[in-house]
Amino acid sequence: MLRSRRDRSAEQHAETAGLDLVLDDTGQEQEPIPTRSSVSAGVAAVFQRNKTLWIVVAAAALSLVIGLLLGRFLVSPADAAADAEPPTPGLVTVPVEYGQLSNDVTIRGEVAYADPVEVRIDTSSISGPAVVTGQVPEEGTDLEPLSIALEVAGRPVIVLPGELPAYRTLQVGVSGPDVVQFKTAVRTIGIDAGDPADPVFGVDAANAVAALYAEAGYSAPESEEGATEAVRAAQESVRAAEQGLLTAQNELATTPVGATLIEVREADNTVASARRELAAAQDADPQDPLQLGNLVDALELAELRRQQLGSDRTDAPQRAAVDVAATQLTQAQEELTRTEQAALPALPAGEVLYLSELPRRVDAVTAQRGSLLEGPAMTVSGATLGLSGSAAEADARLLKVDDKATFELPDGTVHQATIKAVAAGEGESPRWTIELQPDPLTPEQIQELQGSNVRVSIAVGATDGDVLSVPYAALSAGPGGETRVEVTEGDPRDGEETTTRLVVVRSGLATSGAVEVTPIEGDLTEGDLVVVGK
Repeated sequence: MLRSRRDRSAEQHAETAGLDLVLDDTGQEQEPIPTRSSVSAGVAAVFQRNKTLWIVVAAAALSLVIGLLLGRFLVSPADAAADAEPPTPGLVTVPVEYGQLSNDVTIRGEVAYADPVEVRIDTSSISGPAVVTGQVPEEGTDLEPLSIALEVAGRPVIVLPGELPAYRTLQVGVSGPDVVQFKTAVRTIGIDAGDPADPVFGVDAANAVAALYAEAGYSAPESEEGATEAVRAAQESVRAAEQGLLTAQNELATTPVGATLIEVREADNTVASARRELAAAQDADPQDPLQLGNLVDALELAELRRQQLGSDRTDAPQRAAVDVAATQLTQAQEELTRTEQAALPALPAGEVLYLSELPRRVDAVTAQRGSLLEGPAMTVSGATLGLSGSAAEADARLLKVDDKATFELPDGTVHQATIKAVAAGEGESPRWTIELQPDPLTPEQIQELQGSNVRVSIAVGATDGDVLSVPYAALSAGPGGETRVEVTEGDPRDGEETTTRLVVVRSGLATSGAVEVTPIEGDLTEGDLVVVGK
């Protein structure tokens, strides 16, 4: 039987929908009947269109099931507490301890090298560029007296002990506290620069500069330009002055002074003859007045000539010449001394580095070889590790210099330290500074500790040996003011009845957690259980 075009179309639609097409006896189309494959395909299509919805539904169902199971097998803390029976009240006890008891102040301490300072080199005295040419220390290097901290423009920077920084060139004639510091510093390394109490930089100090550079392995600083030529010229002036003085002295020695012996004798004879003639005229009778007058004049003239004999022969000009020559020689010698002193070694400010509390450790180096020296050259600190912490004033007042302290090393070993300083807080700071010095450490321990923060315990009171101790809560006051502890006897875990007894004690050293007790009335031994609460 042939099917119409309408029937074939209906059949194709049914196949597409997954249905079986049913026709009645007359060939008319009936309602399609779903097949098993069509149902599966329909469910899959619905799932694909609502995938997210189905995942949410499944998760909710799973959560519901887990919640029901947990509710059945788990009980909340509140329900457990409500269902539990209250414990049987009893005594709270702790055992009596036996051992040494100490009262400690505990602080946190920073482990670091002490007193870090930046090192700056004065390069103002260098004529050319301040180039770092060598001797750049490595980090961790120790600087000691006579160490070369740096080499700038081929010249050393010598380390010396001192607190006052170098700020000027030390040369003969200058005076001040920096001169005293230099003399004191070189004396510590065995060089004599003169009396340290004398603030004047003299020849001894200049010679000490030469000795200092020789010890350091460098040549002494050069003199000012032209100083050597000035010394030679001054030396020539001294020699010329010496020759002039010698010539003047020779002229003075050969210059005749006064009358000769013959001239003196002739003058004396003339005076004597005039006197005899006058005497004879006076004895004549009769006397001749005219003759007497002439003879008196002749005698006076003879005596006057005798007095003036040789007065025109003097060495005054020669003596004056000697005095002038001597003065010239003195001046020449003084000029020579001045020029020689000017030529003596001086200590430039840029070639010495004063550091306190040597040796010092190099922590960081900013100067680089071959580069210009600008700003700080390096940072140095104390050569030994120090502990620095702070404490409240009440605790700090319990501490004093030379008190012992302990702290733990990284491996857990207990290490000792000593308090070096206890200083009140600056300004309004309520914290006091505590400086400690650890006992000697190995290089490995120093490397591990540097820059760390440790817990430091400082004993401010300790018992002499082992003692009995109990917590504060174990003490009570009796009716007479005595101090007591309540001791339990019997162990309820063994079925024994628990009883207590009172022991009168004397309290001793108290710490933050326990107090020393000594039994006065009753027995108290280590391990006894004392009541601290009910």
